[in-house]
Amino acid sequence: MSVLLLQLAGPLQAWGSSARFARRTTEPAPTKSGVLGLLAAALGRPRTADPSDLAALRFGVRIDQRGTPLRDFQTAHDLDTGDAFPISERFYLADAVFVAALQGPHQQLFELLQALRQPVYLPYLGRRSCPPSRPIELSLQEDLELQAALEAETWRASQWHQWRRRDEPRVTLELLIEPDGETGRVDLLRDQPLSFDPAHRRYAFRGVRSSTATVPNPCAPQPLAHDPTSALRSQ
Repeated sequence: MSVLLLQLAGPLQAWGSSARFARRTTEPAPTKSGVLGLLAAALGRPRTADPSDLAALRFGVRIDQRGTPLRDFQTAHDLDTGDAFPISERFYLADAVFVAALQGPHQQLFELLQALRQPVYLPYLGRRSCPPSRPIELSLQEDLELQAALEAETWRASQWHQWRRRDEPRVTLELLIEPDGETGRVDLLRDQPLSFDPAHRRYAFRGVRSSTATVPNPCAPQPLAHDPTSALRSQ
């Protein structure tokens, strides 16, 4: 198995798993259905295409920069009658950064990597109004397990965020990983896509296991290499 690593960074992100009608909430981290929808768009698939091959990939995400919750109000009018629709609420994550990972067959992940480099449809971070601010594709790792790949990846938070935590040589980041048969506490999220068809969207439950990873902070002061006693020891 191989692992495809993605970075999801932008001024705004919105990853809804149960949002409906006039109140569109967001999860605190990217959803599997949202990321698979992004990949399906990069491949140029229609919304009515069967997503089962993508849904079979194992999914995980690392929260590198949690971001700030943001609420927006929207209004709309009927084009024919001019009547106003009810005011709706949209929730976003501002200035958030995540590293997402997909584990599966190498050839399938390689095709996804190529599609991200030349996407058929422009990618967005959960909603069309949320464009990415960095390239999404990071790397394709061979013969590596999902959690190990997330633990080994460089901290991708913004430089100002890393500088704000410069007193911490190593930072602890939250991991949300789809379990692979192991026992222990698992939360359920209705986030496993069965159909992206706008006329009949369907999602099943999937498990999510929480853990942490500790990674170096590039902005932390490095230990001095100078040793004033080295000259004495050489004599």
